[in-house]
Amino acid sequence: MSERDVVYGRNPVRELLRAGRRDVREVLVLERLAREPWLKGVRVRTADKSTLGRLAGTSDHQGVVAFTGPYPYVTAADVLEGAGPIVCLDGAQDPRNLGAICRVADAAGAHGLAITSRGSPGVTPVVCKASAGAVEHLAVTRCDSMAGFLLEARQAGRTVVGTDPDGTVDYRAAAIPADAVVVLGSEGAGLRPRIAAACDTLVAIPMRGRVQSLNISVAAGLVLFEAGRGAGS
Repeated sequence: MSERDVVYGRNPVRELLRAGRRDVREVLVLERLAREPWLKGVRVRTADKSTLGRLAGTSDHQGVVAFTGPYPYVTAADVLEGAGPIVCLDGAQDPRNLGAICRVADAAGAHGLAITSRGSPGVTPVVCKASAGAVEHLAVTRCDSMAGFLLEARQAGRTVVGTDPDGTVDYRAAAIPADAVVVLGSEGAGLRPRIAAACDTLVAIPMRGRVQSLNISVAAGLVLFEAGRGAGS
């Protein structure tokens, strides 16, 4: 990421400002949006639609573009010390999927995410937009070794739950703890064997349709909202 990142879209910029974790350098908006209540007290500059599109690199800016400091990644220890479930993504590559997972993780009360240093897009402007700004409120760490992160999680007393079509336990019957680490594999290949072996349990999501496939963000949502429900919390 550069020293000056772009965040675009109404919800992403609003949550960027609300979270207060990044140094917001400048906010540019369409003139008709300059007096939006959530922009009160923020120094804004007006621009036309084509200028905003050029700055955002897309027409999907909803009339708002902000320039801000780099995303504040945290350490693995920071993620593991927080309350609530953690999402661990073993090789998810699609930035829109990553953003959607951040959105559902925040909605489910997750503390944060662990993503790989290689093979993951990281928190990009597309991820921010797809997350509707949720990524600004999550603790995100980038790991050189996902297996190493899972070992740290287990040593910290967290249960590591992997999602796998061949899992032996229905996710609804797994009594997933409220502080579980939920591990999802890449969009195509799923969990790598080494990562699957590092999980305490592998759960499956039963499917009744003809297409035996779920978007990774949907799978994340199902398991995260189940976490703690059957474990007495």
